[in-house]
Amino acid sequence: MFQILVLEDDSSLRELFSRTLAKNNYVPVPAENADEALEILDREYIDLIISDVMMPGKDGFEFVRELRESNIDIPVLIITAKGDIRDKETGFSCGADDYMVKPIDIKEMIFRVAALLRRARSVSEKKLTFGGTVLEYGNWTVEDVNGRQILPQKEFMLLYKLLSYPGQIFPRQQLLDDIWGFDDVTDSHTLDVHISRLRERLKKNPDLKIVTIRGLGYRAVKNED
Repeated sequence: MFQILVLEDDSSLRELFSRTLAKNNYVPVPAENADEALEILDREYIDLIISDVMMPGKDGFEFVRELRESNIDIPVLIITAKGDIRDKETGFSCGADDYMVKPIDIKEMIFRVAALLRRARSVSEKKLTFGGTVLEYGNWTVEDVNGRQILPQKEFMLLYKLLSYPGQIFPRQQLLDDIWGFDDVTDSHTLDVHISRLRERLKKNPDLKIVTIRGLGYRAVKNED
């Protein structure tokens, strides 16, 4: 079942949204502020986020912007009383996928949730094939002659990036920016650790290997051995 994070500081609305989602066979995960929502995202798999905008502390626009800058692409439906066209422009420009203005039709909310999940599922089903190795974006799996394994998200995204452009040298800083985000404080040691873990996971892979280009960065190439 799909888990949906309900970020709403109004307890009555939070309960209404959660109850409606549950009746439609979704699993609501309530949060009353952005910090609580981020903690939930750290420990649970969330398929979609419903977010208010006007909340104490970090507002909904800041919350969504932070997600996108961290390369978290979970679909976000903003539900807010801020209905001005400039507010909508801000919402979409910071990374929201859909926008509803309160008061809303609760049935329409369910229709939009279903549509966003369908769209996300379609995106996540894209595959990348390299020789006999298949990467499935969305469930973070790599399958080759040795079997199928699920990679941690950052490792998968790193491998997917390298294999999307085989042979191309990616500078270390570009990989850090693309995978961890421009504002992340992650240093190059973290990148090295992820590359090392990928090499260990793929040491029996007959199709590819990750090569270090000293002083420049990394690239994925066909395994000729």
